[in-house]
Amino acid sequence: MQPAVLEHVNITVTEPEKTAALLCNLFDWRIRWQGPAKLGGYTVHVGGDDDYLAVYSYPPAESEETSAYSAAGILNHVGIVVEDLDRVEKRVIEAGFAPYNHGDYEPGKRFYFNDHDDIEYEVVSYT
Repeated sequence: MQPAVLEHVNITVTEPEKTAALLCNLFDWRIRWQGPAKLGGYTVHVGGDDDYLAVYSYPPAESEETSAYSAAGILNHVGIVVEDLDRVEKRVIEAGFAPYNHGDYEPGKRFYFNDHDDIEYEVVSYT
């Protein structure tokens, strides 16, 4: 029996199209699907053939009640493996974000950055 495979992660953002465009630009991903979603929200699926991030926005609430679907950036970080770490770091800087916490230790090199919704991304290369 093969182990389970992670297909996607769904994160709440303020502007799904903006976040999807950023991720496509940084990581050479593509938009797999987009449209109306749960609770009257809107989602863009962005990634590759086998896995993706679902970036979701929740419509303004009529009540004060909040949930994970109504608050942006509820997670620790998203880890993304890339082949050329320097190329992606340059793209991150060109997009206006500041890489930090660079590390070069087993099993690979990495850096982190926060996007416009304060979502932290860890970018790592094992090459």
